[in-house]
Amino acid sequence: MIEAAVKALRQVLSPDMRAVLLKAIGLALAMIAVVAIVLYRIIAWFAAWGGTSLEGALGTAIHVPLGILAWLLSIAAGFGLIVGAIFLMPAVTALVGSFFVDEIAEHVEQEHYAFDGPGQTLPFTRALWEGVKAALLAVLVYLCATPFLLLAGFGAVIFFLASAFLLGREYFELAAMRFRSPEDAKALRKRHATTVFVAGLFIAAFVSIPIVNLATPLFGMAFMVHMHKRLSGPRPELIERIRR
Repeated sequence: MIEAAVKALRQVLSPDMRAVLLKAIGLALAMIAVVAIVLYRIIAWFAAWGGTSLEGALGTAIHVPLGILAWLLSIAAGFGLIVGAIFLMPAVTALVGSFFVDEIAEHVEQEHYAFDGPGQTLPFTRALWEGVKAALLAVLVYLCATPFLLLAGFGAVIFFLASAFLLGREYFELAAMRFRSPEDAKALRKRHATTVFVAGLFIAAFVSIPIVNLATPLFGMAFMVHMHKRLSGPRPELIERIRR
């Protein structure tokens, strides 16, 4: 497993993957920026609406205190959005990864498994749907885990384990579906659930590193291509080809 992680990391840094890396980083940053702007606008609107309502109810005497409070809330909101972007990164990378599944997998398969033959390109709608499901499930889990952040960092452990499970599952199934039906890919993942989860811990560790985590789709997909090959074993048609 460590060998597979090292190979995936080397692949991320290779010149052949540079174009994919730049596209993945650009898309991830764009998504984070859009979410941040929308959330900031919503917070600013609520603050302005609340200030106007309070001033109308209590009089203009509290105009200055409300202005100071609004200023402090805007600063807190800014910090909150930064922290939120960090926690939402696994969800963002899960969605971003769905756009580059085949491009990443093809690079890995051509370099390390050329004799096996390439996998089949996934329909874009299938890859996107898998990414959307993983992202929405990640957001739901993180919202449920947020209250536990107050319990001596227990929430951070939940975030980490949830990221390992969700990202490991998504990238493994996407790698497997290039060679299997969606049903077979899920069945293989369930048969090796513990191994896939442990592999997901590598991806969770990668996504927890600021800035570096922008490359998570490349590392996660490349890593799980290796893991799928190892767990699948030799393909029957490949064994027959070797015998001949």
